[in-house]
Amino acid sequence: MSATDEQATEKEAARTSNTRRWFLLIPLLFFAALTGLFALRLGAGDPSKLPSVLIGHRVPAMTLPALTGLERDGKAVPGVSPETFKGAVSVVNVWASWCVPCHDEAPILMQLAQDKRVQLVGINYKDQADNARRFLGRYGNPFVASGVDANGRAAIEWGVYGVPETFVIGRDGRIAFKLVGPITAENLERTLKPEIEKALAGS
Repeated sequence: MSATDEQATEKEAARTSNTRRWFLLIPLLFFAALTGLFALRLGAGDPSKLPSVLIGHRVPAMTLPALTGLERDGKAVPGVSPETFKGAVSVVNVWASWCVPCHDEAPILMQLAQDKRVQLVGINYKDQADNARRFLGRYGNPFVASGVDANGRAAIEWGVYGVPETFVIGRDGRIAFKLVGPITAENLERTLKPEIEKALAGS
């Protein structure tokens, strides 16, 4: 084989090697692009921007039992059912005593409960009854109705990603807004209260 032939063979081998490298890189580049797109669609990691497919739909048609032994103004607090939401603008808070952010937002819920134009409804998620009552005894009970979701089924029906989450329900019993994550002083004024006002202004 001449020197020219050897050089041609080496060049062909180099081209083949480069082609193989590109074929190996294509799946990696495709995966990286998908990962970047997924992160972008999630709002750069901000869970409060996750959409809810239930907006505009009626509240789940299910009944949750009351938290045993829970009272408000000397009367037993009832559980939660679709009837709870008829004719009233409601703020539904999904919470648990073991949820650290729930402790932080509890005083804000008590503040919100002072607005008599709305009713606060609680869904206690996968909690122990004694711990839940102690939690409300410590921070105060803002809820006119409080249902127990012992097995997490209700959370699935409501489309809950994790506790805490808060929903605004219109007088027609339809879900108008969803806040993922804890209520803070900032998002209370900037986001939640304006959504409550919208629901109050609606039919």
